[in-house]
Amino acid sequence: MKNETILISGATSGIGKATAELLARTGRSLILTGRRTERLEILKSELEAKGAEIFIASFDIRNRKETEEFVDSIPAAFRNIRVLINNAGLAAGLGAVQDGDPDDWDQMIDTNVKGLLYLSRAVIPLLEKVEGAQIVNVSSIAGREVYPNGNVYCASKFAVEALTKGMRIDLLPKGIRVSSISPGMVETEFSLVRFKGDAERAANVYKGLQPLLPEDIAESIRYIIESPFRISIADMLIFPSVQASSRDVLREGV
Repeated sequence: MKNETILISGATSGIGKATAELLARTGRSLILTGRRTERLEILKSELEAKGAEIFIASFDIRNRKETEEFVDSIPAAFRNIRVLINNAGLAAGLGAVQDGDPDDWDQMIDTNVKGLLYLSRAVIPLLEKVEGAQIVNVSSIAGREVYPNGNVYCASKFAVEALTKGMRIDLLPKGIRVSSISPGMVETEFSLVRFKGDAERAANVYKGLQPLLPEDIAESIRYIIESPFRISIADMLIFPSVQASSRDVLREGV
């Protein structure tokens, strides 16, 4: 493990950050990416202070040229990438299709689908060189069940599920395992981003219930990537105990 590198996109908050913090404790080298440079630099300093080897890069995953240039810029000491964790993603807005904002649609599709493709395509040649390589795509219950007003976000995550299955088939001859992890309700900045900074509306999403924590998903990702090579965990769906589907949630006092 100490001679391998893991690349995590969207590492500045939530699941990506929690995964970086967990895996940094295992002695692995990490490549962390995101658009918020200051947050990346703070995280790098914190993890390096604990003995981890970290390389960071701030760029827009929606931009294919920037993404390819980032991969080309990875230093030799970090190019032994065994695991790519495609975590970067977001929801923008919540409303009926007929009322939707095309700019929000572009942002979700360009980040959740095209960004995943751009980064994967650029990194796969490096993964091919490392024994036991893996890709973990962070999906969502929204990639399995459509809920009211979730239309385009759900469509983008359905695409992630389809791409995961396609990648698993295409990369089988190369010995690269491909997994999807689909969380239910996790309390991160997800809703704050979706509601464009409306903290009260974001907090109401989790009102009266105990959602999953980013650390719960980080532990699950760790389980996936530490499984023996004979095991390929194709798919993992995780709910908090109070959730049964995308729409069935038990709330207390609400």
